[in-house]
Amino acid sequence: MSAVYINSAACISVQDTLNENFFQNLMPENSAQVLKAIEPNYKEFIPPAMIRRMSKTVKMSSVASKYALKEAGIENPDAIIVGTGMGCSQDSEKFLKNVIDNNEEFLTPTYFIQSTHNTVAGQIALGLQCHAYNFTYVNTSSSLEFSFLDAKLQINDGEAENVLVGSTDEQTDRTMELYKLNNTIKKEENFPVDYLKSKTDGVIWGEGASFFVLGKDKTESSYAQLKDIQIINNLELSETQQFIEDFLTKNNLTTRDIDAVMLGFSGDAKSDVYYANAMDYFSNSAFLYYKHLSGEFNTASGFSTFLACHILKNQEIPEVMMINIVKKEEIKSILLYNHLGGHDHSLVLLERI
Repeated sequence: MSAVYINSAACISVQDTLNENFFQNLMPENSAQVLKAIEPNYKEFIPPAMIRRMSKTVKMSSVASKYALKEAGIENPDAIIVGTGMGCSQDSEKFLKNVIDNNEEFLTPTYFIQSTHNTVAGQIALGLQCHAYNFTYVNTSSSLEFSFLDAKLQINDGEAENVLVGSTDEQTDRTMELYKLNNTIKKEENFPVDYLKSKTDGVIWGEGASFFVLGKDKTESSYAQLKDIQIINNLELSETQQFIEDFLTKNNLTTRDIDAVMLGFSGDAKSDVYYANAMDYFSNSAFLYYKHLSGEFNTASGFSTFLACHILKNQEIPEVMMINIVKKEEIKSILLYNHLGGHDHSLVLLERI
């Protein structure tokens, strides 16, 4: 299989990641139940008449995709692939509220039309007038990883040369209320959260949109090579290390070849044990974490991939991300391990180019 490169990376998140100096200004958050994304001035990117009809996730994705395409020097990609866990949940809630308020009568179809998960990919294509392959993956916390896999296959099969791949999820008031009721979101009495040594269940919830251009050719803007991806729905705790070992063996690697391991510690004591177990398998790697910077959400791995790309390109790890004190002279490879609540485990291997 031919090499696949990440030629651009753009992210809208809880951090000011559209700012060029974001790497030096990452601020952790451990005392809020819900974290809001720092949004740009959408009027600079989207016509005002269109902004009114767009949900937050569509707006974030439109801007992030524009940044990604501009950085890669691509006007029209050969494919658009988006991964999302919750989709356009704001419009879904509005439509359901209308159904209830209007007693299921005289409903306007607008919110329903815009509530489908593939609205994001469709709106990006409409904005670009792009008639190429357009697909949306809805696979909870591995939605981005499935999108990456698809893009990799498109490039390796000669179907595409440059693919726009993104991940996006937004918050909605009612869903956040429900998450608090079922203890998905951590209770206020358990703040502040120690992400690495939490003794309580639940997470701090975030949101964001991350977009990348994957290409078959290396360019001046390239960040990393996307080597491989592995996904499994359910995994016993005792199988964690074997899951990682099999993945590394498939790529002719050992733990000594992995310079940094980026883990999705979320502060949820019940599911973070997988990450702790994975750490025991590595002896000489730098351990990093990131959800204290982004919050937990279905496509938080987009934020971690974005950070990993910058770490490989800049050869610098922000101290706020470090779990241990291992420092490598050169960071050649990063392994990203993520899951959501103990389900949908994914491994992504990035290598320096």
